[in-house]
Amino acid sequence: MILTRRSLSCGLLGLATLLAAPSAAQNAPVVFMTAGDGSAFLPYGQGVAAYLAKKDIRLEIKKSGGSNDNLIAVDASPMTIGTAFMASAYEAVNGTGFAAGHKHENVRALFPMYETSFQVAALRKSGIRALVDLDGKKVGVGPAKGPAEGFFRAAAEVAHIKPVIVNGDPAALSRQVLDGEIDALWQGAVVPIPSLIAVADQADAIVFGLSDTEVAAVLAKLPALSPTSIPPGTYKGQTAEIKSFSAWNFVVANKDLPDEVAYAITKAVLSAADPKSEIYPTATGTRAANAANNRILPFHPGALRFYREDSASLSQDTLQHLKGQPALKPRN
Repeated sequence: MILTRRSLSCGLLGLATLLAAPSAAQNAPVVFMTAGDGSAFLPYGQGVAAYLAKKDIRLEIKKSGGSNDNLIAVDASPMTIGTAFMASAYEAVNGTGFAAGHKHENVRALFPMYETSFQVAALRKSGIRALVDLDGKKVGVGPAKGPAEGFFRAAAEVAHIKPVIVNGDPAALSRQVLDGEIDALWQGAVVPIPSLIAVADQADAIVFGLSDTEVAAVLAKLPALSPTSIPPGTYKGQTAEIKSFSAWNFVVANKDLPDEVAYAITKAVLSAADPKSEIYPTATGTRAANAANNRILPFHPGALRFYREDSASLSQDTLQHLKGQPALKPRN
């Protein structure tokens, strides 16, 4: 082979590019999947990213359709982490619900975020006061095939109603309620839920949940959920306790995320003295002690390393839980 000056230059350039590639890959930020505008996940993720940036840990925020999209992306990509509702994680690892037929076996837990519960907002003049009143009504439920839609369908089934499902990001759907384009908005997030606040604060509205019977029926179908209640005064105009169901949210990672990266992220976030002020107002549950609220996923080895080092601040029950890593399985 005769090497010309041009071919030699091209070859050297290619070699230089090849040698530089590993370094570039190592310096690339971890992608952090969150959710869309008007969601609770997006500002929480942005808060985490800003907090970690001060500690020289870079995350690239990416909007998504929420938990289901995030779990799919994390399962497929070693350098992706994401926010996830643990009831959705339950479906992902067991291959049920949105993940029917495919077990997402690469997903691991990093750290707790906060607890999510579900409520409904409607204009008071609509006459809608309970879940059964949504029969035949247009109900916004968030992104198509997202967790909010899935759990609303479960609630509608136990209430024996057939509402008209309307998809979209929570911010857009709250505006549609205010404009009278849809009848109600169902959402799940940390309480008070931002998109429901937007409705309650801008109009004469009502926020409500489920009856005790409806909650019990949903829990019988979905064992990853727990009963919850929202005290009066949480939303503008709310005078009575709201009953609903809930589950925790965790930041999750692929099992092949480098241990040192998982450790550094988990340690930095859970070392915040006041996560509410340092990370984001909804991060009150972002503490190591709440790791025990994960009954669904194995923890990433890097995260477990931090929890073991931090054992002095954890209860014996939490430590025992982390050692055992119990997993919640589908009911037969």
